[in-house]
Amino acid sequence: MRGPWLTSVFGAVLLVVLPIVILTGLLSYIAYGPKFGMAIPADVGWLKLPSFDWPSNPSWLYRLTQGLHVGLGLIMIPIVLAKLWSVIPRLFTWPPARSVANVIERVSLLMLVGGVLFEIVTGVLNIQYDYIFGFSFYTAHYFGAWVFIAGFVAHVAVKLPKMIHSLRSRSMRSVLATSRADTVSEPLDEDGLVAPDPDPPTLSRRGILAVVGGGTLLVAVLTAGQTVGGWTRQLAILLPRGRSYGNGPNDFQINRTALTARIDPALTGERWRLQLLGGPQPVVLDRAMLAAMPQHTVDLPLACVEGWSTVQTWTGVRLADLAAAAGRPQPGSAIVSSLERFGAFNHARLQRNQVLNPDALLAFRVNGADLSLDHGYPARIIVPALPGVHCTKWVASIDFREV
Repeated sequence: MRGPWLTSVFGAVLLVVLPIVILTGLLSYIAYGPKFGMAIPADVGWLKLPSFDWPSNPSWLYRLTQGLHVGLGLIMIPIVLAKLWSVIPRLFTWPPARSVANVIERVSLLMLVGGVLFEIVTGVLNIQYDYIFGFSFYTAHYFGAWVFIAGFVAHVAVKLPKMIHSLRSRSMRSVLATSRADTVSEPLDEDGLVAPDPDPPTLSRRGILAVVGGGTLLVAVLTAGQTVGGWTRQLAILLPRGRSYGNGPNDFQINRTALTARIDPALTGERWRLQLLGGPQPVVLDRAMLAAMPQHTVDLPLACVEGWSTVQTWTGVRLADLAAAAGRPQPGSAIVSSLERFGAFNHARLQRNQVLNPDALLAFRVNGADLSLDHGYPARIIVPALPGVHCTKWVASIDFREV
């Protein structure tokens, strides 16, 4: 079955899917606010991306981009494996390089194959388990992505003309109409993909396409439930980081529990106060004062970098109203700090457009009930299109800044 046509079919699919995965991954990095030092890694040297304020509209923007990144990243695994299977003879040719062009091709192939396997393996493990690596996943994933991107661009530049020529060598309609009994090998090719003396086929080309397509569809079914919700989320076995849920109105995903974050329940009770900074003097508000302020209710998604997302109905005080109460009605940014004392995400810095978005809230209630402790009681941030990890839980203070 191996040959330029079959390899080119898998390559053409990846040529469409991989740029989407790459772009949405880079957008996720930008969404984390690298200009505020909130993205990991913070220092990327000359690999620094163009800086701009991540939009807070539409509210489903991050849900879409990160859902595509993780979802397509998982769905393409059967296609990547099929593509690697189709070029196995090429990977072990000897001598490995016979010309300068061949050296460039082999190096790009090493970067491409090594890069995509590293990104897939570490990405899948990261959504399966909580920080199991002996290194920063985010740092490794970022720099690994650039190795892969360089190999991908070089490989496409070298192989695109040959891929187009191979795809034109036979039509998809004729392949789908050919049974196993009528299947013959492709003509011998200069890359050595076609076996000189092939065994009789055990599967037709349309059978191979069906197997790979079926595997891709199966992965999609086992992934989509984390976004679709309802009974389908029980099928989402590839995203168990989002399989911990609350109860009743709080029945949606929990990434980090209060116990894991070492939240002292005593600090979330009657002693809890919200401190607003950035104005002429600090403002301290208790629950009664916050309840007396105008309340706003809105349906907003909560989307995680690991790929799961959910839409809930949130109720709370607009961040813009809190900025006005603090004495800085037009802040340039805001730093939200949590009762959580440890961890990389015990605070978040919000951009001006995120603070002033009319749907950006300090939320106290969800779906008509108080937040559960694991969901951030007594108060959490919820901002349209903001990565979930920056929707800080167990909020203790908000510092509204001029810039």
